[in-house]
Amino acid sequence: MDGVGMGAFAFLALAIITVLAGAKIVPQGYNWTVERFGRYTKTLGPGLNIIVPYIDRIGERLNMMEVVLDIPPQEVISSDNAMVTTDAVCFYQVQEPEKAAYEVNDRERAMQNLVMTNIRAVLGSLELDEMLSQRDRINAELLIKVDEATNPWGIKVTRIEIRDITPPADLVDAMARQMKAERDKRAQILEAEGQREAAVQVAEGEKRAQILAAEAQLEAAKREAEARERLAEAEARATQVVSDAIEAGNPQALNYFVATKYTEALGQIAASDNNKVMMIPLEAASVIGSVAGIADIVNESALNKGSANRGENG
Repeated sequence: MDGVGMGAFAFLALAIITVLAGAKIVPQGYNWTVERFGRYTKTLGPGLNIIVPYIDRIGERLNMMEVVLDIPPQEVISSDNAMVTTDAVCFYQVQEPEKAAYEVNDRERAMQNLVMTNIRAVLGSLELDEMLSQRDRINAELLIKVDEATNPWGIKVTRIEIRDITPPADLVDAMARQMKAERDKRAQILEAEGQREAAVQVAEGEKRAQILAAEAQLEAAKREAEARERLAEAEARATQVVSDAIEAGNPQALNYFVATKYTEALGQIAASDNNKVMMIPLEAASVIGSVAGIADIVNESALNKGSANRGENG
């Protein structure tokens, strides 16, 4: 091959290399910055882009997708002097490539230190109980502070999550004992309230039973008083009848009255549990007379009824 052919081949090769140097294909999800003589000129988006060969060059290849950044665990002292170990994760996204490329050096390391510093500031202002119970509030406060700080870098912080807050082992044991004591206290209170309620119910039951028993006794006393009253009225009527018979000149009615009372008294003495054997002198004539009086009254009553019946029939 002569010199002309070699020159043509060299020119063709240089042209191909020049075209390849000026054509840049940016993958989806990325932006590339272009520098001309070391100065930023423009940003290349995804797809085929053309730059000036040998004059322009690619500066930073920036990932425009959301990035997950692990925050190393660190120890934090709460406002009540409790030492805890925290672990977090940060989600961020580059919004302005030129700022992210030229406003901050070593973005990930800067983000880590910024998040760790704000975690210490936010958690250090809280007590241990607030740290453990207000995780959402802590995440929201961290997001506001860190996003405000990264705004000049063209970076948008989308989320910050505290993954774990771990107190020391001795503090965990103390919290477990405290929780057990609180539960025991609540159990004792509930048990005492149950016993008190049971005692109240028992007292109410006894009170009700006493009231019912008193009402029953009162009702029984009323019934007994009514029975006595009726018996007394019957006795009074019987006595009045006997008195009327005596005034009418019939002494047998008196004998009947005395014999009845005498017989009842003997029956009560005989029915007594304490007197199984009676050694009482009795006048047989009195008893016979009383019985005879009863017989006379009965016979006279029968005769009177017979005469009355004959008179009505006649």
